[in-house]
Amino acid sequence: MAALTEARPAAGERLAAARRVVVKIGSALLVDAATGALRTDWLAGLAADVALLRDRGAEVVLVSSGSIALGRRALGLAPGPLALEQSQAAAAVGQIRLARAYEAALEPHGLKAGQVLLTLDDSRDRRRYLNGRATLRMLLDLGVVPIVNENDTVATDEIRFGDNDRLAAQIASMTGADALVLLSDVDGLYQADPRSDPSAPHIPLVTELTPEIEAKGGGAGTAGAKGGMKTKLLAAKTAMKSGCGMAIALGDRPRPLSALMEGARATWFAPAASPQAARKQWIAAMPPEGRLIVDAGAAAALRRGSSLLPAGVRGVEGDFGRGDPVLIAAEGGAALGVALAGYGAQEARLIAGLRSDRIEAALGHPGRAAMAHRDDMVLWD
Repeated sequence: MAALTEARPAAGERLAAARRVVVKIGSALLVDAATGALRTDWLAGLAADVALLRDRGAEVVLVSSGSIALGRRALGLAPGPLALEQSQAAAAVGQIRLARAYEAALEPHGLKAGQVLLTLDDSRDRRRYLNGRATLRMLLDLGVVPIVNENDTVATDEIRFGDNDRLAAQIASMTGADALVLLSDVDGLYQADPRSDPSAPHIPLVTELTPEIEAKGGGAGTAGAKGGMKTKLLAAKTAMKSGCGMAIALGDRPRPLSALMEGARATWFAPAASPQAARKQWIAAMPPEGRLIVDAGAAAALRRGSSLLPAGVRGVEGDFGRGDPVLIAAEGGAALGVALAGYGAQEARLIAGLRSDRIEAALGHPGRAAMAHRDDMVLWD
């Protein structure tokens, strides 16, 4: 079948070549199911793998479960399902312990950890999505390893992702990651459930999520896990659409990412395009809601790969908000491209033509440097 082929190159080679990697870690890997204690040796191995990826020039984001599991042990809550209020309380206590554990594990490698808590609403609301994206971008620019988790202290069933597989895929899309690795209790996708059919063939590479492949998703696997193969395939759909490849790999080993790069078996979901190309296609397809008119100097700078700064903007037309698509045009009227606006129309008019050091005085608060960032821009040939 066309969607299932031999993995050439293998998932590990794709991971080794990635420049930005998102890794999802489930509770079962971090927290011992019997004792509720943190698996510090396993976490130390993961931290060493993160350091290895960083040494190879990759940026790394970790999407980690574990706060509720750690918090319920600290609070002495009984085994079994928790009421919503208990889960939220356990998350509040456990999140501190989780962040501290990552900080301690990464520190010996000279790496700093940063905590980012999100809910589903943060990806649905355009302004909050852009704010989250900008924060993650700045953390990565500063060399920080973001530790992302769902904000279980405030999330309810109506405003939650429900599993970190899909949250990780959303983060991969948000950050323009090249590779997403879901560390799991299974080493990939099989033609049938290997727990009930040990002879089921392993699938090394998926190039298209057909209905046949989606039908292979089942329920949750490990006890206490919220996800299963079904949520992983949903994550793959999000990742592949955003130009990010995704691996499902066995996580319960001392150095899971090193093992993957050294050839351990996994399933790789290949995107049709790169993250940059997929994002550019998405931006180019959006109908503009306004227009930014730029001078000749700014137009030339854009062609060289620069962001659009307020100083180069000569006019602002339309009524648009931050993150809305706007046409970029030369003073003569020729369309140069389209971009996602870094400012809403009202603020854009206030700072058009100003140098960066005058933005704060014009707005009354510190502003971002770019009227439109180069990552959020498509220029016509």
